[in-house]
Amino acid sequence: MDATVENTALIKSLSEIYPPTRLLYKPAQLAPYESDALTSFSARPQAVVLVETQDEAIETVRLCHRLVVPFVARGSGTSLSGGSLPIPDGVVIALNRLNRIIKVDPDQRIAVVEAGVINIDVSRSASIHDLYYAPDPSSQLICTIGGNLAFNSGGAHCLKYGMTSNHVLGLKAVLPDGEVVWLGGESLESVGPDLVGLFVGSEGLFGIALEATLRLLPKPEAYRTMLAAYHSLEAAGQAVAMVVASGLLPGAIEIMDKLAIQAAEAAVKANYPLDAAGLLIVELEGEAGIVDAEFDILLEVIQESGAYEVRSAEDEVDRQRIWKGRKSAFSAVGRLSPDYIVQDGVVPRGRLGEALSRIQDLSQNYNLRVANVFHAGDGNLHPLILFDGREPGALERAEKLAGEILEMCIEFGGSITGEHGIGIEKREYLSKMFTKTDLNSMLALQRQIDPQRISNRGKMFPEALELRG
Repeated sequence: MDATVENTALIKSLSEIYPPTRLLYKPAQLAPYESDALTSFSARPQAVVLVETQDEAIETVRLCHRLVVPFVARGSGTSLSGGSLPIPDGVVIALNRLNRIIKVDPDQRIAVVEAGVINIDVSRSASIHDLYYAPDPSSQLICTIGGNLAFNSGGAHCLKYGMTSNHVLGLKAVLPDGEVVWLGGESLESVGPDLVGLFVGSEGLFGIALEATLRLLPKPEAYRTMLAAYHSLEAAGQAVAMVVASGLLPGAIEIMDKLAIQAAEAAVKANYPLDAAGLLIVELEGEAGIVDAEFDILLEVIQESGAYEVRSAEDEVDRQRIWKGRKSAFSAVGRLSPDYIVQDGVVPRGRLGEALSRIQDLSQNYNLRVANVFHAGDGNLHPLILFDGREPGALERAEKLAGEILEMCIEFGGSITGEHGIGIEKREYLSKMFTKTDLNSMLALQRQIDPQRISNRGKMFPEALELRG
């Protein structure tokens, strides 16, 4: 069939679901959706629909299934792996307006929310009950729960509280064939296969989450937040292993290097020591008496680790300033370079120092600056590789450096992703981490759920596997 006829049929069918103001198909309307936060990749979809109800999303998926048109769900577009990159001949189902907080139940300590709800708004709604939602990605002021589910997002406090999958009790989702399913429920205890765990982190390959039942936690009684400055990034990495070996379980352990420190300081005035080669942020939280006792142990460990400056947050305002600097680091690095690639490989904590030293060597070898910001508690690296896309060959050099970092993570016994997912960017590295048997098992499961391959087609699996149909 002629592509123009196909396009006309799709637009006509979509116009029966959406008013003109929420059906975008003209080039100027599509331009903002051609890329997500991984701006090195772009593609133009046939159409973008702005969903306002769950029924609209379900109808759209059923239409795509009937016409065999691929689709991708998109929240705020903060994916750093190209996970919400459009499919050239497909539909973008934009869920930002699907943003109702259906209920907050303080007795059961749960929140039921739609997929377009912003991460931080869950905690804001629960705060009147002295509850909060623990997963806190750096983009939590803008990222949506649906995107967090798709990539199993973590955040600064994932060391103590785990990833998104540890806080999702139930899901309502529409599968690629349009079937609506309810997975899990409202209880911490479940019976049978962990289908919620299967869906969370599936990067949109199994359909679209419409609604989630989230676990809420009581707000900690007290926080103690410490900054420790080091003359070398490797020393900061070794300090992380010392803290964990001491028996402490901080709420968060983060590391920033000199470039990241300087960028964050210029952006938000976080009062960071600008001469530090590595900055460690450690936060304890819990009952006041226990936190105070643990802080004394932490202080002793940090002093033994060789920190040349140690500082603790004086009050809540100071604490929020420290975290604002850390969570602004990604965007702040934009002050240093017109373009950058962010990786999120994982290494064992005991090899953090070695990994950071290797990254510094690679930076020199490729003559590209690398700013390091990462969740040190679980070894989740976030090297930001700075380059100028206007320079011929610069992107290719940056991608090659990023690839060497991923291969190092595999070599060290880690993973090619901690929370950003595989998306389009890292799919060719999947076969270096998993065996053929592993990949074939994953592919068989995906094909069973989506035999037409219309749900986020082209993501995660290496191209050679995709071509098998």
